Amino acid sequence: MRAEKHAAGQNAAKQPRTARGAQTMRKLLDAAEAEFGERGFHEASVSGITRRAGTALGSFYTYFDTKDDVFRALVRDMSERVKTQVGGAIGPGLSPLDVECTALEAFLEFVRTHKEIYRIIDEAEFVDPESYRAHYETTASRIEARLAKGMASGELRPDLEEAHAWAMMGMNVFLGLRYGVWTDDRSPAEVAEIARSLLERGIANPKA
Repeated sequence: MRAEKHAAGQNAAKQPRTARGAQTMRKLLDAAEAEFGERGFHEASVSGITRRAGTALGSFYTYFDTKDDVFRALVRDMSERVKTQVGGAIGPGLSPLDVECTALEAFLEFVRTHKEIYRIIDEAEFVDPESYRAHYETTASRIEARLAKGMASGELRPDLEEAHAWAMMGMNVFLGLRYGVWTDDRSPAEVAEIARSLLERGIANPKA
């Protein structure tokens, strides 16, 4: 049942068939980010989204049936954009701790240019619980996969598991809130190094 609901959510947006359509959909999603981020889900409106996007009202309904649909699509879109930015920042040859430091730094950089993500994701808990849960589950699974690689290489403790990944994600989320949304008084690199110092004592293999 849960998988069926998630699949239904993925079909809420009608995929564009042309490059021009993809550009229009991108404009609508960017406008939805601003509209929901500024006004919240309940006060936001389809007309407000199309006004911000500079598109006709009919263009919205080419890709979305309702305000709920564009919200669900936006949550998935922002989650994918975080994944892309973090994944793109992680280069080859990094140690497991360097990977986590780089991932956090990239996340903080994203948050500073997309501060609306926190309000949007938080509202998803009530507007679309499936998207909310999927966002965090997929994020934690990516961290868990990275930890597995570190364990396999012997550079990380051999007893790391899913709960460790969720704990690390929780740290990253609140560091993003404090140093990405509320203030930018410390650089992402500096914050990431502080987190690294915790990880060195928590997940690193002392025998490595």
